Amino acid sequence: MSAQRGSERRFERPAAVSLAVLLAVFAINYMDRQILAILIEPIQRDLNLGDGQAGLLYGLAFAVFYSVLGIPIARWADRSDRTRIIVGSTALFSVMTVACGMATGFVPLLLARIGVAIGEAGTGPPSHAIIADLYPVERRSTAMSVFSLGPHIGIVLGLVLGGLSAQWLGWREAFLLAGAISFVVALLALGALKDSPQRNVQSDPVRRIPAAAIVGQLWRYRSIRHVTVGSTVASIAVSALMGWLPTFLMRSHHFSPADAGLLLALVLGVLGGMGTVASGLIADRAGQRDGRARLGSVAAGMLLSAPCWGIAFASDDFGIAILGLASGGALIAFHLGPTFAMVQSLVVREGRALAAALLLFVANLVGVSIGPLLVGAVSDQLAMTHHDESLRVALLGVLPLYLWAAYHYHVAARTLENDLCLATVADDLSCRPAA
Repeated sequence: MSAQRGSERRFERPAAVSLAVLLAVFAINYMDRQILAILIEPIQRDLNLGDGQAGLLYGLAFAVFYSVLGIPIARWADRSDRTRIIVGSTALFSVMTVACGMATGFVPLLLARIGVAIGEAGTGPPSHAIIADLYPVERRSTAMSVFSLGPHIGIVLGLVLGGLSAQWLGWREAFLLAGAISFVVALLALGALKDSPQRNVQSDPVRRIPAAAIVGQLWRYRSIRHVTVGSTVASIAVSALMGWLPTFLMRSHHFSPADAGLLLALVLGVLGGMGTVASGLIADRAGQRDGRARLGSVAAGMLLSAPCWGIAFASDDFGIAILGLASGGALIAFHLGPTFAMVQSLVVREGRALAAALLLFVANLVGVSIGPLLVGAVSDQLAMTHHDESLRVALLGVLPLYLWAAYHYHVAARTLENDLCLATVADDLSCRPAA
């Protein structure tokens, strides 16, 4: 017994190190993505861009390449060295972030953003697969929620770094500094990131399973279908909020870029991070008593989000609005950890990177591409009648999406326990869910 516990401790230490490195990669990944949001105003003034173009840069241009290329890269990762793919991809988006700071117009900036998307496409799915190999299903939501702290740390870095740099140095220097930080993390991953022990032992040869069989396995589970729709709808709302909150504070509450960055770093970074970790702990602990709670808790978080953001955008009194911002920010990524964990728990090991890429493909291609672009386009249309408050009105239109997402997570929760039981014996892909 003592020998077994010693072996488990030896396994957990490298698992924790790898999780920490993957968290760092995810954080600077999101920093390079999110820094554009706080820099939109000075970029628009310097390059003479409209809100629609800004939404295109933040959303569609990024999401299409990030989502589509994530699938072939994930398929490669399921058969190859996942750590090398993560390191190389991190180095690529670091270089392309620097290129954003050198752009002289809309088209060069658009191409640089596409380059960032291509690099970031190679980090997420392999990271999900490594974490799923390192942590069992009863601890997987918590591990994935810790990993999902990455966006919150990235928000803090992106908003604070971007806001301060935009005010004191310039938006170009902000991109250059972000790219340099990212490259340092790529070097850290090169030296410290390790794959799972199971993968090291079994990687030669890796069992080859056709992509169609993996997709078919996932599609058989009703919970996966509803989680995919729910996370996609939530992604539309979250991407719209993340892309336009800094500009909303500057236009409607007359914040400076630095002040907006600091406030959102606290709201989305610190409070949002606490909410994200809490979601994984709640899902794992409540799920031990009732398997439905692994996703039922997410449905509850989605329901609470709508009125919180409603208060934030509807109130002219900033003292009241900050209550909505704080509570909405704490729930902004409440769905991520349990969602990532459940998808990884319902697929065979050899298809885990592909399963993550498919989820990210749908959520990002629809969510990230539509959210910021739609809000920007609606704001442009309302500008003639609502002037500087057009963005506020456009953001209020996002709130019903949270109710829609909550419905799908509620339905997914009802069949999750049965689907998880089937997944434990589905390595031959022959299992069928109960009627």
